[in-house]
Amino acid sequence: MPRKIETYQIRVYMNARELGLTQVEAARIAEFSERTGQRIEAGDHQPNRGRVRDWRSCPDPLAGVWETELEPMLKATPALQPMTLFEWLQEHYPGKYPQVLRTLQRRVAAWKALHSNAKDVMFELRHEPGMMGLSDFTELKGIEITIAGKPFEHLLYYYRLAYSGWQYAQIIQGGESFIALSEGLQNALFACGGVPKQHRTDSLSAAYRNMGDVRNKPLTRLYDELCHHYRLQPTRNNTGIAHENGAIESPHGHLKNRIKQALLLRGSNNFATIAEYQELINGAIDKLNAQHTAKIEEEKQYLQPLPKHRVADYEVLTAAVSCRSTIDVRCVLYTVPARLIGRQLELRLHHDRILGFLGNQQVVELPRLRVTDSEKRRTRCINYRHVAEGLRRKPRAFLYCTWQHELLPNDTWRDLWQQLKAQFDLDSAAVLMVEALYIAATQDKEVAVADYLQTQLEAATLTLVGLRRYFQLFNDLNLPTLTIAQHDLSNYDQLLRNTPSHHAVSEPQPSPQTPAPVSYADPLGERRTASDARGMVLRSVFAGSVRVGSATPLECPPTTRPLRGSTAKRKNGFQL
Repeated sequence: MPRKIETYQIRVYMNARELGLTQVEAARIAEFSERTGQRIEAGDHQPNRGRVRDWRSCPDPLAGVWETELEPMLKATPALQPMTLFEWLQEHYPGKYPQVLRTLQRRVAAWKALHSNAKDVMFELRHEPGMMGLSDFTELKGIEITIAGKPFEHLLYYYRLAYSGWQYAQIIQGGESFIALSEGLQNALFACGGVPKQHRTDSLSAAYRNMGDVRNKPLTRLYDELCHHYRLQPTRNNTGIAHENGAIESPHGHLKNRIKQALLLRGSNNFATIAEYQELINGAIDKLNAQHTAKIEEEKQYLQPLPKHRVADYEVLTAAVSCRSTIDVRCVLYTVPARLIGRQLELRLHHDRILGFLGNQQVVELPRLRVTDSEKRRTRCINYRHVAEGLRRKPRAFLYCTWQHELLPNDTWRDLWQQLKAQFDLDSAAVLMVEALYIAATQDKEVAVADYLQTQLEAATLTLVGLRRYFQLFNDLNLPTLTIAQHDLSNYDQLLRNTPSHHAVSEPQPSPQTPAPVSYADPLGERRTASDARGMVLRSVFAGSVRVGSATPLECPPTTRPLRGSTAKRKNGFQL
């Protein structure tokens, strides 16, 4: 097919000819052949000779059904898809249109481009430095994060400056709440070093009151106070329209992709602690922020200064510590140190922890739990360290305590408890387990104590004394150091020299009340000569052979021992 000659080429050729150039020179300038120039000057040039082909070389496979049936269906319901129309053809005209799917897809696409309704237009917005910061909550879908082998349910709070793209992300437990929003936003502002003029969110129930279809929903009191404290103008996008918050919706998709890639590179989704998981997220954030260093430094100059103090990002409750050393918070039973029994605590509820205060002094920090099982209304958070000392005074209480399962730190300790019950009687097993818990709590050696118990149980050599001696339980006692001065032994020599050597020890005179000696009884002592230092030496006598003041010896009846059964006795920890 000949190359199509554009209109501007013809115009260039004619201008060159008017300037006096030859046909060859003018055609070279217009970038076509001399023959084409001759046709143009002769009037034989066909401007539509290279037009796009608009005629058919084969019959239309949809003739007879497109104009009469398919196109009216599209006009009535423009949302119909090509596959739906193809299946309709197969049902109503079986075997007549077997291979028209691609033709139908092209025909429907062309029809919708010409006749469908106008689509939403995405406008490129101009962001000013220091003007807008955006907040959102998101989750890692399709990836299960575990902490110490247990599934970890959480969200990510995500903050971004619209102009420079500076980002911050934080792990949030317990869902979208004002406490989570307040803590995450304030941490982000202090990490950034400044405050923008506006703060944009979606329709958070923690920030905006739920009033049905009212467009301008009023702020909640707490969120209003938070924005007023930081001189922020609160704004929000319309409900269910994510692209209105597009300055943060798309970027947190990139962040989640980086986190997923970091997890794949790490080779494991399991973390020892939440802090370790947060470090991985911080690493992904730092790499994203490093891409916009210049704009970030530019925007920081336009941010408002931070206030001196933060707004409280916690909820305040009060609770009395019961005689069981527990408090009850939102259907969860928590243990606290036993020294707080009977005291009234002020509790500050964060999204992930509970801080207990006595006056202005923090006395306890607890992990915050929530009831996640729909079939249960309550749960417990038991820490054996809080009650180990009291349990040591009452070891039998461990046998029947309703918290026995929770008092044992993990599955390893629960397996050890089953082994103790198998090798010892219940009382001894309880004493050994309570003593082990006490050592683990006071010396912070939970793993070491468990390893020692396992080793000794396998060797069948575990004893209470051995357990205490191995962990040097009494090393912390401050025992006084005794210093004994030996006196001079020469005084004894002087005493012996002053004693006459010929002085004999006088014979003891029998008392009138003394009974007559038995003729056949053995003497209780042996007499010695006067030169001996002592006049009599006592002999050892069996207690059962003689009774003082009696002429007849005592006969001890033979003792009989009970027969031992075929089943071997379990060891008693006190006797070992």
